[in-house]
Amino acid sequence: MNNQENNKLDNPLEYFYHWEKNHPDRVFLKQPKGDQWKTLTYKEAGIEARKMVNVLRSMGLKKGDHIGLLSKNCYHWILADIAMSMGGFVSVPYYASLPKAQLNEVILKSDIKLLFVGKLDTWDDKTEALPEDLKVIKFPHYEGNATIPLGENWDELILQHEPIQENYIPELSDLWTVLFTSGTTGSPKGVMLTYKSIAVVFSDEEKYNTLGIHSLKEHAFLSFLPLNHVAERVAIEGAAIFTGGTIAFAESIDTFLKNLQDIQPTVFFAVPRIWNKFQSGILAKVSQKKLNILLSLPIVSTLIKKKLKKALGLSRAEIVLTGAALTPQHLKQWYRKLDINLREVFGATEACGAVTITPLGEISDVGVGKAIPGIDFKIVPESGEVIYKSDQLMIGYYKEPEKTAEILKDGWYYSGDKGFIDQEKNLNIIGRVKDAFKTDKGKYVTPNPIESEFSKNDLIEQVCVVGLSIPQPIALLNLSEIGMETKKEEVEAQFEDLLNKVNEKLSSFEKVSTMVIIKDPWTEANDLLTPTLKVKRNKIDERYMELYPSWEKDSSILIWKN
Repeated sequence: MNNQENNKLDNPLEYFYHWEKNHPDRVFLKQPKGDQWKTLTYKEAGIEARKMVNVLRSMGLKKGDHIGLLSKNCYHWILADIAMSMGGFVSVPYYASLPKAQLNEVILKSDIKLLFVGKLDTWDDKTEALPEDLKVIKFPHYEGNATIPLGENWDELILQHEPIQENYIPELSDLWTVLFTSGTTGSPKGVMLTYKSIAVVFSDEEKYNTLGIHSLKEHAFLSFLPLNHVAERVAIEGAAIFTGGTIAFAESIDTFLKNLQDIQPTVFFAVPRIWNKFQSGILAKVSQKKLNILLSLPIVSTLIKKKLKKALGLSRAEIVLTGAALTPQHLKQWYRKLDINLREVFGATEACGAVTITPLGEISDVGVGKAIPGIDFKIVPESGEVIYKSDQLMIGYYKEPEKTAEILKDGWYYSGDKGFIDQEKNLNIIGRVKDAFKTDKGKYVTPNPIESEFSKNDLIEQVCVVGLSIPQPIALLNLSEIGMETKKEEVEAQFEDLLNKVNEKLSSFEKVSTMVIIKDPWTEANDLLTPTLKVKRNKIDERYMELYPSWEKDSSILIWKN
């Protein structure tokens, strides 16, 4: 599968066809059900995907038609995705957690002719989000998940059709997928990626081994972050097909850790919030003080690290990645004490994944890594905005030429991220250009570095520094599980000390006047977090802004909001 000598870019399907033909009995997909695992080999997956292509053709779909996909991660998600490529269709996957109104918005935006519906927590009134004439194919029922009340059954349709025989290969200029952004800053936009984008990612990894995938003896992946997010789509699904690896799934949130422990993947990617939760789980069982003592004892330290890594499901993990949001420096340092090196990846849907990474074998707590070969970076002097160009970049936003023109200029992608490149060539991100807010004093405050300082405290789950319409910034926060179990007096004592330490490093106009503990957690369900677990600042402002003046004026430095 190495076509570097003639500089040919391989289409992802060519990799799949290679494993299907040359290693038909290799396990490709593993789906848990209780203590059992259902497995599909490359050959079995190929047959089922090829049958689905004929199903779609029999339903009148033509090459180039858009097909939607609404499901949590499962093996049918991958089969449907492969079938769409094999048939020359364009996949348009959605976040499985979308409420009715947002689902309706992206469906209407994306011009789909058919929708795959699969493993979902709830269905409720989502039928109302679908156009009446939209064709629907539903995956076989996954126990413990919602029953889908409409659509034709995947298994029944598969039984009625033979597999296609041809190995269709799309042109690199063909549209591969439309991925909708998570809507951190407003209405989701449909990012159009061609097969060239993903082929360039594969080609560069083949050349440079940036991720380190070629160094692995075994390629075992666990897919649990949303597959419609570009990071999971490329680093897990894409990497597995690229290497002939195996993708396993989690059965549910409740079984996630058990499934992870069973698989012990060699590649693992998680967002900072997951790493925080893992850390909290460990510290709930053994205090930081005790852990420090155990890790200081040579023989005991080795045993403890081994035990904890196995308990986390990471005993075999050689490539451990963090991304989608900025990972606090102290979190990387904490994991490194367990011999787990969190390598940061940074990128965008518009760039078909990562544009920087902590290089293989390098340890760094600074920034978000170095540029991946093939990526050119610049910093706009006036604004500090990070811009870059690459052959991976999207061709534009679907049916939104004005928004495309705003961020794609002369081949450069204007990321909206504010940052700088240091002497070691690490890219450092200090927030979003538009995250900065102006206080009543007319001063601009960039909240992200301040939030990073607060997040070092184990009692804090999430924090958002705000300051519109008030003289000084205030910090809104949710307590972590450890924080909720800590006595109120202890929380107050720790937070008073924390606030003083944070403010010591800040200019007078940046100093945080008040910390507000919000009892109700910020979640996807209440629209305060994106599906990738990033805080929606605009929604935080909408919900709490009228209270900012009274909170900022309050003589208490800590307010408990029920």
